Amino acid sequence: MTEALSSIKYIVFFLVMLVGVPLGYSFALKYDKVERAIFFLMVFFTAKMEDINFVSRETERITSKGFEIGMVDICTMIIFLVVLHKNGAKNSMPRGAVWYFVYFGLSIVSIVNADFFLYSMFEVWTMTKMFFYFWTIYNYVDTEKKYFDFLKGVAAITIYVFYEVIKQKYFDGKFQTAGPFPHQNSLVMYMIIFGTISFSYLVNKVDLSVDKLIVWIMIFGMASVSVISSLSRAGLALYGFAIVIVLGLSLMNGLQIKKIAITIFLVIMSLAVVARAWNSISERFRTAPEESALVRVALAQAAVKMANDEKLHYMGVGLNNFGKAINPPYPYSSHIEMNDEEDEDEKNGLVETIYLMIAAESGWHTLVFFFIFLFYYYFLNLVNVFRYRGQDLQFLAIGLVGGLLAIYIESGLEWVLKQTNNFYQLMLIFALIAGMDKLHKLKQERREIR
Repeated sequence: MTEALSSIKYIVFFLVMLVGVPLGYSFALKYDKVERAIFFLMVFFTAKMEDINFVSRETERITSKGFEIGMVDICTMIIFLVVLHKNGAKNSMPRGAVWYFVYFGLSIVSIVNADFFLYSMFEVWTMTKMFFYFWTIYNYVDTEKKYFDFLKGVAAITIYVFYEVIKQKYFDGKFQTAGPFPHQNSLVMYMIIFGTISFSYLVNKVDLSVDKLIVWIMIFGMASVSVISSLSRAGLALYGFAIVIVLGLSLMNGLQIKKIAITIFLVIMSLAVVARAWNSISERFRTAPEESALVRVALAQAAVKMANDEKLHYMGVGLNNFGKAINPPYPYSSHIEMNDEEDEDEKNGLVETIYLMIAAESGWHTLVFFFIFLFYYYFLNLVNVFRYRGQDLQFLAIGLVGGLLAIYIESGLEWVLKQTNNFYQLMLIFALIAGMDKLHKLKQERREIR
């Protein structure tokens, strides 16, 4: 029965891809609402993953577990075709893409040390899809209207995630909720971005009507409740940190009675929500096992050993091979005590920081370029904050100043940015940042022509 259902899933998927892509492309060209709906689904399916996995290794502790193709990829194919049709030669390479190419290229070079070549190819496939997604969105968002379409998508996805979180917490009885994501840390890092964007829109959009103000207060509240319900200690602290940064930048951008009133109201509401959830939050802090911190340190030490192994020419153990190299017969985990040394099925986990994971798998030099890639778009976003001063889109840049910094810091404790949902969201945000840079330059060119 299970095999039959699996076969049906593959058949349905290929029908959707072979029939749905041409039909979707045709209708998107004819109807603007269809095109906008497919763009929304490109974003929505980063939260609610619907995919199939070819040559799957679901039981292995690795970051990419197969050759995944999902609904987000199908929607991306449709928008890609639309972009090619409408823009033609106007399509361009996103600013800063070279840093992704260098990071990607060095990751591929590390495969020479990989004992499990197939696992490395899983990650290569994932990274290729991410660039395709990044390039497509960058060339699609060529008007401010499309940015506000994205904002509507943020609202819809936040409502959906909130529904899943409430269902899990109060109907399924889960202590820590993950929503539609594979882990509560994935939920936190995803919703930190959407939460800071929502908050920034609230306090920086000067002409919000009363009904829209109420709606966006609710959206921000839903994002915040979702973060709180995960009971992630680092996530809670960094979300608060991100909101403070966004609030500070917003007040520096212009002190208005509206901003102060909204801030006071949201502080009161936030305190009420925290008070309501305080028992769960305090229990999470009290009962967090000490062994967890010790395991994190031990895995980090093993990752450093891998990165520093001169026999591997300091290029790491190979892309997506950490999950194998952390266990015998490899020597890197010799300092980690096992519960039962005779149990061949007992395995060590993955290092709880994306930064050391990249260094362990692909070398310190690859990590350097990963940092350059991350902070290139962070500083480009800071430039956008000043470029868009006094314009409607400035709220997005201000929101991302806090949101991105928070997830960069949390990535020192988690490898979540390698998970498919969060990787897609990161590339989405970078495409929007680069797109804002492009829009600014187009406006300058039009002024010069006039």
